[in-house]
Parts: sequence; C-alpha cells; structure tokens
Amino acid sequence: MSNSRQFIVYGSDRGLRAGICDLGERTKASLLTTLQNRDEWKTPIVVAVQRRAANLPDAPPARLNFSQTGFGLKLQLELTFDADAKRGAIQRELLRVLLLEMMYRDAPETPAGTVYGQPPDWLVDGMLTLASSGDSSPDAISQATLAEASKSLNLGEFLHKQSALLESPSRTVYSAQAGGLVSMLASLPDGRGRLVRFIRKLPQASSDPAGDLQDHFPELGGKLELVQQSWARALAALSHEGYGMLSCEHTERALIELLPLELGKAGDDANTYMLDEFPKFIGSAAAPRSLQMLQQRLLVFSGRANPLYAPIISEYQRVVALLRRKKTNKLSERLARIRGDREQITRLMISIDDYMNWFEATQSQSVSGAFAEYMRAADPAATREACRHDPISVYLDALQIQLSD
Repeated sequence: MSNSRQFIVYGSDRGLRAGICDLGERTKASLLTTLQNRDEWKTPIVVAVQRRAANLPDAPPARLNFSQTGFGLKLQLELTFDADAKRGAIQRELLRVLLLEMMYRDAPETPAGTVYGQPPDWLVDGMLTLASSGDSSPDAISQATLAEASKSLNLGEFLHKQSALLESPSRTVYSAQAGGLVSMLASLPDGRGRLVRFIRKLPQASSDPAGDLQDHFPELGGKLELVQQSWARALAALSHEGYGMLSCEHTERALIELLPLELGKAGDDANTYMLDEFPKFIGSAAAPRSLQMLQQRLLVFSGRANPLYAPIISEYQRVVALLRRKKTNKLSERLARIRGDREQITRLMISIDDYMNWFEATQSQSVSGAFAEYMRAADPAATREACRHDPISVYLDALQIQLSD
C-alpha cells in the first residue's frame, strides 16, 4: 500500500510492488501540482503487477478494469512487465487511472452496465509531458520538427487524435503539443480550477471535444486563429527552452524585457512605454493591437516563469485585459503593488543568496576545492618572488643566515 493509501499493489515481486507504489505517488503529486489541487481521493486504485510469463507471451502490458461492485466503483489496473518496460508507459497508465478516479469521484453510485468515459489522450499525454519524466519528454524534439508541426496546428483536429494510432516520431510531437495545450489552459485566469471542473465533467462529455473544452474555456471559442498562434508560440518556447522552470533572477530579467509596450512600426518611429505610462498611450490607435500581443506573450511566459511569480504574472494579465477595455480606475495603485511584490521577491532572493554565501564561507565543514588550482599556482610564484638573485638580495639573504646562526 502506498503512503497515501490510494494505491493497493499486489504481486509476488516485492521490488515491483515498492516501485509501483513510489511511482504512483510521484505521478499523483505531479498531477496535483499541475492542477494546484488537494489530494481528495475517494476510490482506491488496485494495481496487480507481474512479470511476463513464458506461457502468456501475448498478454497486454496494461489492462484496466473499471466496474461497479454494488458498494462503489472498483478501479483495477493490471500491469505486465517486460525486460524493456519503460517508465513513461507505466506512468501514462497510472495517470489515466488517476484521472478516471477524479472523473467519477462524485458519482460512486454509477449503475452497473454504464459505458464509462475515458480521459482524452491529449489530457493524459499533456499531464505526462509536464511531469518531465518518462520517455515522452520533448527535450529530444528538434526545433525544426516542432516548428513544422506548429504551422499546421489545428485545435479541433488535435483533440480528435488518438495517440495509440500515431507512429513514434508523431507520438513524440503529439506529447509535446499536448503539454503545451495543458500548460496554456492552466495559465489562464483560474485556469487550473477550470481544468479540474472540466475533468469532473468528462463523464458527461459529448462527441464534440472542442465544444466541451470551450464550455470551460470560452477563450478558445473567441478567435481560434489567435489561440492557435499563441499555442504555437508556446510550443516553440517550450521546445527552445525545455520544461524546466526559470529561477527568480531569470524570471525578473525576462519580465523586464517582456513588459515594455512598443507602439507603431518597429524602428526609429516606434514609441516604447511601460504599463504605468498608460495615460500616454491608452488613446493611441495602435494600443489595442500592442496590448493583445503583450497579453499573448504573458500567456506563453507563464508556463516558464518561476512559481513565485505566478500571482504577479496573473495580475499583469488582468491589468492588460483592463487596459484593452480602457478601464483605468485605480490602475496606477494596482501596478505599484505589483512592482512592490516584485521588489520584495528580489530582496528575499538576495537575502537567501547572502546567507548561503555566508554559510559556505564560515560554517562549511569541508573544503570546496574551488580555489585549489589558484593556490597551487600562487605558492610557486610566492617562492620565486622570495628568492631574488640581485647583489643586494644575495647580501641580505647571507646576512640573515649569519644572524640566525
């Protein structure tokens, strides 16, 4: 049984049981972190693990039994391990059953014989990609391949794809695209909360996945072309920079470069403004387009920023949305508060760095070796400096020897 008691693992191999418990808890922790949701599971997940037997060469690597027992729902996952079993494939099945439990958490009395819905492939692969573990990591995808895929990206077609029918190269690109989509949805205002509500409504999903998604994310139904462009830019950014979060220092630097608003044509004729200078540009005809582009840049950047900056970036998104509607009431005070929050984070990180430097210099019990090369070079230099051979130095050295005797 796992630490949270949700995973009950059976099997004769003790190592396999322990490994599945650990992987299950790690997978659930990653899912809850992405959704920023508490662990409120109600249905335990039974996992039966075994190594592939010689008399059952065709047994599927994973089989899920989802049924009504009369006392509640039963989730049982049967895993068969080969010598070349991959962590990513196992984690995908664990994610699928975790999402199923979330979908039917509020419907334990679902009648027997009901056709149970399944979490969409894009959601499973997207969550797996954002977990940054397993073989679906997009780090190996070339930028050229992903950029080419982004050119023909269509949300409606993508939501209908079945990952199991894709070949390996297409599957890798699909996983990265799914990760970009989930990251984009989660970064919207209340995006994680809406994503949780979307998951819990999946049992009532229709045959129109795009429509179901737009019910919870109306932004996807406004201007689909703009959404696809933002998605493509997010994919390009994720492909270029990887999925690791930026440090606070790098996030602050990126914000400094990101926030200036450029109005007019690029070049000498362009005017650059900061957001707190909104009285100067709010009436410009070029302002709506520039603000829209800034909003898209913030949306893409939110997937890479340090988590400490998440409330700040969300607040900037709201400010830009208000500026697009020309609502400026108390906006200066709001921007001042955001600037104060950024300065507070910067001061906090400087204090932490200073403390770590002090601790390393005064409290460390071991030698780091960082200056070993310098000391080895400095000692001979000092020795050579002491042994000069000019007449005065030779006389003084001889006099010192006589006096010491």
